[in-house]
Amino acid sequence: MKNARLEEFRQVAYKYLGRAKDATFELTDAILLTRNVYSLADLSLSPVFRRKWPSVYEALQDSRPQRQKLMQLYIKQIPVEGRPLLAGDHTNWSRPDAVTLQERTKPGFLTSEKKTLGLVKF
Repeated sequence: MKNARLEEFRQVAYKYLGRAKDATFELTDAILLTRNVYSLADLSLSPVFRRKWPSVYEALQDSRPQRQKLMQLYIKQIPVEGRPLLAGDHTNWSRPDAVTLQERTKPGFLTSEKKTLGLVKF
């Protein structure tokens, strides 16, 4: 059931991409699946981007997505029952042992002239 829904979503999204659909669609997959991207050329190295690196730039230049239709498609995917779970993490230090948000607060350092005295929670 979920696979069929995902496949349908991808097919409709593909229709709304405008020109250069294939390259744009693969570029989207590469963006979603690539952990660290430092340049557009990095995206061309993703296994899901099966084209050569100039296609990244071509996709960005030629694609004219139907933004309103894509946004409506995205909004349809939001569940109507229950409470949506929206999560984000902006920290640059992972804290996998933290049980609560309070334990994931931004750390700071108390420093003396020559040495660090320790971590302090703000």
